Amino acid sequence: MGTVLRRIWRLAWRAGSGPRAWVGLLLFAVVLALIFVDLWVDVQMISWVRRFYDALEQLDLPAALRELWFFFVLVGSSAAIFLASDYLRNLLLLRWREQLTSEALDAWTSGNAFWHLRPGLSAEGIDNPDQRVAEDCRSFISLLLSLTLDLVGRLAGIITYVTILWSLTDFVLSFSLFGFGIEIPRYMVWAAFIYVLVSSLITHYMGKPLKSLYFRQERREADFRHALVQLRDNASEIAQAQGAPAERRRLDRRFQGIRQNWFRLIRRELILGLFTRPYFQTVLRVPIFFAMPAYFAGSVTFGGLMQLSSAFMRVTTTLSWFIFNYPQLAQFVAVSQRLDEMFRNARAPAPVEGVPTGITRSESADVRLRTAGLALATPDGRWLAPVPDAEIGPGDRIWITGASGQGKTTLVAALSGLWRYGEGHIERPAAPLMVLPQRPHLSEEGLAEAACYPMDPSEVPPERLRDVLERLGLADRMAALDKGTGAEATEGLSIGERQRLALARVLLHRPAWLVLDEATSALDAASEAHLFTLLRQELPDTTILCIAHRAPEGLEVTGQWHIGEAQPSLQEGKHHD
Repeated sequence: MGTVLRRIWRLAWRAGSGPRAWVGLLLFAVVLALIFVDLWVDVQMISWVRRFYDALEQLDLPAALRELWFFFVLVGSSAAIFLASDYLRNLLLLRWREQLTSEALDAWTSGNAFWHLRPGLSAEGIDNPDQRVAEDCRSFISLLLSLTLDLVGRLAGIITYVTILWSLTDFVLSFSLFGFGIEIPRYMVWAAFIYVLVSSLITHYMGKPLKSLYFRQERREADFRHALVQLRDNASEIAQAQGAPAERRRLDRRFQGIRQNWFRLIRRELILGLFTRPYFQTVLRVPIFFAMPAYFAGSVTFGGLMQLSSAFMRVTTTLSWFIFNYPQLAQFVAVSQRLDEMFRNARAPAPVEGVPTGITRSESADVRLRTAGLALATPDGRWLAPVPDAEIGPGDRIWITGASGQGKTTLVAALSGLWRYGEGHIERPAAPLMVLPQRPHLSEEGLAEAACYPMDPSEVPPERLRDVLERLGLADRMAALDKGTGAEATEGLSIGERQRLALARVLLHRPAWLVLDEATSALDAASEAHLFTLLRQELPDTTILCIAHRAPEGLEVTGQWHIGEAQPSLQEGKHHD
């Protein structure tokens, strides 16, 4: 329980902090104050019950009519309080959700946590981060507000209602049991607490498995949505490979996971409902049964009976907060665990245990890149091909060669500072390393956004952007640029066009260090040679590392860096060739 409460507190602190945090706290205080006002109205309603039913019992029509008018005033006040409270709660929900989402996005994007915490790259990879940021942040704030505000209101209410019930039960219940005379003063107060306590224990015992079931259901729902997104993003490749049946099988398997856990979930909810549903239906009726002995003993009038049962009902329903909200509490705990897990792991992504992370890095004083004794390993404990020591200076154009699967892309990740598995030393300039992969990421915000990425298009003069796109053979896409369209501007681009668009970033950013990781593999030899010549002419001082299976014609390479044969696994020994 302590772990759960600390987890909830950490997340609540993140949501309630930040700029202008006082506005959220003020909204929370106002909503809380409205809860107390509504509680006062409810106390007036309890008093009204006795007066109204006494008037009916005494056939006092004028008094009954006065109480009817008072009843409508109370109902109108309660409705106004509810609407105002609901509106302010929604404002607070939006504000705190925005803050928590901002914190989650910062945690997920800073330090490249989104890269390190992919399943398989870290000891505790994060599955479905999109769901945790988009859905869990919203669910957490919604449940936090509904449960905490309701709980505070119930705590205040229980003090008020028990005080009222105590004042109304100034009589003694007397009866005989097995020949013994028993007297219980204020028996309805004790009956309320015992009744709810026993019911709460039964509810917890029957509903305990719900937390883990909700946790798994959220994961499997997110897995299914992710598979649908992958189908959308890779539609061309899947259709051309006639992969629709395979994708359907994969989607069916994901949905079967949802179905299987859903059956377990609804069965457990059914088991819990076998107790809670009858409890919900009787908790409003039981009070009058408990109050009947006092009425038949002549201790209270008919109006007093109704007032007593009304107070008892409010005590039991207030104490039943745990029972009424058990499914929401289980979901709240599951959501809190998923969110807190993401924040905790994003703060310091833990490496896979048992795999060396001995790569050291330093900044070179002479603007040169050097590697010494560098050996790279995979997260599953396998050494990759040897990396020969190298020294690369400004303006060099190096062709990186080697058979597929030897670790060339992993070497790029190590040079850029991302890869941590292995040993050896990397010394590199402070200037950032721009990397273009074989399949570049294209922003769906439009053609200009994709070409300038990650730079803001507003920082690039339109004429400069137009000139670069035309020189890279993308003149036919200029109409989309003029229209300023969004995702449709990059929809349908071939792999070759995507690679040309990525090369536009190079000409716009003019980096000091550039890595081309098979970045022109989809182009024919003549087009590739033309673009390499363009890069060499436009960026004569840029150091270029080019990973390619064929000699990069037009680049006029100044050296070759060959990645050799694979090394033994970590279990067999380390790289000492």
